[in-house]
Amino acid sequence: MSIFGKIRDAIFGKAHATPAPAPAIDTTQAPGTHAADPAHAPGAPVGGYGRGGGGSAPVIDIENHLDSMPGADHLNWRTSIVDLMKLLGIDSDYESRKALAQEMGRADYSGSAEDNVWLHRQVMAGLSSHGGKVPAEFLD
Repeated sequence: MSIFGKIRDAIFGKAHATPAPAPAIDTTQAPGTHAADPAHAPGAPVGGYGRGGGGSAPVIDIENHLDSMPGADHLNWRTSIVDLMKLLGIDSDYESRKALAQEMGRADYSGSAEDNVWLHRQVMAGLSSHGGKVPAEFLD
């Protein structure tokens, strides 16, 4: 699993992970009909997360969620990618942060303070794009 995937799952839980891919289309079937697919069965949940209700997952307030975690009172997760990863129980060593930076689109990560600020902002933006409520101060 990707490092960002571990961060996302630690905050949202595994049930909020990326939705299952759409079923393959049966081109031998008549247009407008459905194969015997459980996703099209009467009473099947609607939406990508299997929670029903049109696929809208509950919005998680990232700041409140992280503040309520054990250890948040002595870690500076708001500005430090290292402390954020520690709070979530994810290895925060250089190699892990370098791999995370590559996932987030930066191949030239050196571990500098500037790189770590960039990485923290990218992670927060990624959490926001997955439906988390992230304060504007954490984004670019």
